[in-house]
Amino acid sequence: MSDSERRFTHESLQDPKTVKALLTALAKGVSKGEMTLGDDDGDLVLKTAGLMNVRIKAEREDGQCQVSLRLTWSDPSEAAHSKGAPRIDS
Repeated sequence: MSDSERRFTHESLQDPKTVKALLTALAKGVSKGEMTLGDDDGDLVLKTAGLMNVRIKAEREDGQCQVSLRLTWSDPSEAAHSKGAPRIDS
């Protein structure tokens, strides 16, 4: 799998209406269990499942404001590597 199939990054200047539409689409993707992120350079499909870690961070510094939202989860399409039950010999 090439790097472009594993990573999506996009940065642009948008109006509040477009930002709301993007956040709404993200929320729908989380609810649906699958989201497709893309632009002219390609698409990345992510499947969501189970519990997700959520991090929200906001700051105001030197006249600039920033809000970050980070979601992380285990990829449900990747097979879980089970080590089996622990064993103790004595």
